[in-house]
Amino acid sequence: MSARGKIPAIGIDLGTTYSCVAVWQHNRVEIIANDQGNRTTPSCVAFNDTERLVGDAAKNQAAYNPTNTIFGSKVPAIGIDLGTTYSCVAVWIHDRIEIIANDQGNRTTPSYVAFNHTERLVGDPAKNQAAYNPTNTIFDVKRLIGRRVSDETVQEDIKLWPFKVVALSDDKPKIVVTYKGEEKEFSAEEISSMVLAKMKGVAETFLGSTVEKAVITVPAYFNDSQRQSTKDAAKVAGLEVLRMINEPTAAAIAYALDKRASTDGKMNVLVFDLGGGTFDVSLLTIDEGGVIEVKATGGDTHLGGEDFDHRMVDHFVQQFKRKHKQDLSTNLKALGRLRVHCERAKRVISTAILTTIDIDCLFNGIDFSAKFTRAKFEEVNIDLFNKCMEVVKACLKDAKMDKASVDEVVLVGGSSRIPKVQELLHKFFNGKNLCQRINPDEAVAYGAGYLAAKLSGVGDKAVQGLELIDITPLSLGVGCKGDVMSVLIPKNTPIPTKKEGKFYTTSDGQTSGDIKVYQGERLKGTENYLLGNFTLSGLPSAPRGEVEIIECFEIDANGILNVSARELTTGSKKTIKITGDGGLSKEEIAKMIEDAERFKHEDEAHLKKAKAYNALDDYVNKLRVNIKKYKVRLRLIDLGLSAKDLEDTECEINEAIEWLNENPDADIDELKEKEMELDSICRRTKDMLI
Repeated sequence: MSARGKIPAIGIDLGTTYSCVAVWQHNRVEIIANDQGNRTTPSCVAFNDTERLVGDAAKNQAAYNPTNTIFGSKVPAIGIDLGTTYSCVAVWIHDRIEIIANDQGNRTTPSYVAFNHTERLVGDPAKNQAAYNPTNTIFDVKRLIGRRVSDETVQEDIKLWPFKVVALSDDKPKIVVTYKGEEKEFSAEEISSMVLAKMKGVAETFLGSTVEKAVITVPAYFNDSQRQSTKDAAKVAGLEVLRMINEPTAAAIAYALDKRASTDGKMNVLVFDLGGGTFDVSLLTIDEGGVIEVKATGGDTHLGGEDFDHRMVDHFVQQFKRKHKQDLSTNLKALGRLRVHCERAKRVISTAILTTIDIDCLFNGIDFSAKFTRAKFEEVNIDLFNKCMEVVKACLKDAKMDKASVDEVVLVGGSSRIPKVQELLHKFFNGKNLCQRINPDEAVAYGAGYLAAKLSGVGDKAVQGLELIDITPLSLGVGCKGDVMSVLIPKNTPIPTKKEGKFYTTSDGQTSGDIKVYQGERLKGTENYLLGNFTLSGLPSAPRGEVEIIECFEIDANGILNVSARELTTGSKKTIKITGDGGLSKEEIAKMIEDAERFKHEDEAHLKKAKAYNALDDYVNKLRVNIKKYKVRLRLIDLGLSAKDLEDTECEINEAIEWLNENPDADIDELKEKEMELDSICRRTKDMLI
């Protein structure tokens, strides 16, 4: 106590990993030790079957009770690799990055969303029923987000997708499905948000707490519109995006921190990221101090494992047509089943040289069986493999670096396992061994997790010492007279960055200027991607060329562009955040958040109903099995049971089974009522039957 008998106030350092308490006592500040004699206490809380633990006791049992142990004064941010075909989530916990398995025990989750007459499915359940519900199962949404329906690549994809895509008046895509017997339309952002919400839920189940912040990866070659649309999707999913990071850069972080103990001096690393739907190459330098600097990047947002699958599907469609004189491409379910088998075959021939595809009743009752060799797979896809190598060469050229100067080639993405791809890389880099130390399916999520830890203020010294210098993958500029694009920010410029350019009026008496913002590498403006446009009004009337306009481009750390223009004489100014055709308005985002919450409640209600249905189904079937098994025994025991009692019970059980089969959509109240009816009739034999 103080001299006046008052209890003094205390000072608390509420740390992310450790906390500490101090008090003024004996004319000085005293750090107070805890009940373990330690002057700092782990910021950790754990729960088990009997008690809640806090501090040292909680941390000491964390390895044996990880899912119920929460570290830090707040839940850490997560890292999400939002992939075209599979997604993955990571978090910093127990002094390391943890890849979190989903409810199926899988460390990656299919980026699939499906709808049927009763529910919405996301992840593994959605993909597992895709072949039988093709028109209502959505995948490859990453190839649609932030794009226009009129884009050439989108038009090509629409021909291959079993689900329906329509264009709105502004050329934005909408995906049409049948859900609960009604036709519904969803934007690419909405579907992507459902996948993100799934990954958020996977993390929350593991951590035992709500997750609000994330680092999300995007292909290095995503344009501004695609990045903004991805950020919008995250907002709809209830996530604040701490940073959007390019996928190969994230992989480089994982590589750098995995290799930190053996890194000596500066290394030049080429990350070759060939995933399910996108392809990126980045050339980076990594030094022993943890600085990662991207020198150049290249890629194709429409090249990956899905394209290899399409080539295989087309090969077998043609083979089926030659052999059976029938075109199975007219049947979406047949195509869906064939696609599933092609994907499996592709995986097999990465380790074997031959596989066989066998599909019963593929089309019009015809069984299909065919052998497929690795050599044939390479033959039908060789132009795509060569295209990958051209991107590698272009990336080296942009970085002004010779291939002999590359110290390490890191393979990322599931498709990087393809033997032909590895053979071409090995040969191009003069026999250099390719780095596959980090799981290619998880490397990007690892890197995102590390960055999320750094931005959350958690992680060890190496994580907190991480310094990242990324670049913009494509040039940015404005349209000028003669349909020429004037570049303000060249590609491969380090970000964040800010650049200004001077422009002048092109006609006498001009009082306003239309400013078109383009992204791309073509000289002709209209051959690049139009990100957005706006009008600067209030210009002073003067002869052409006398009114000066300053246009400013600013790119943030997420690679998202802000553009402003001002006229110097009058001070007239206008600023816009470029959202392109893919960006959503505040009203659209608010509506999608509302819909997402409704879907969440519907999913939870369906899960409860499904659990109640399955519980009653299990109970009834157990009664049915056991009444037959114990019928004689029940008669012998002195329970006063007659043969009629047992027959009535058996009849009631069979009626309950029939009722369940006829009422798969029964609500919880109906299920409880049926269980009470069954209990009432079977009460005399229940103890013997269960």
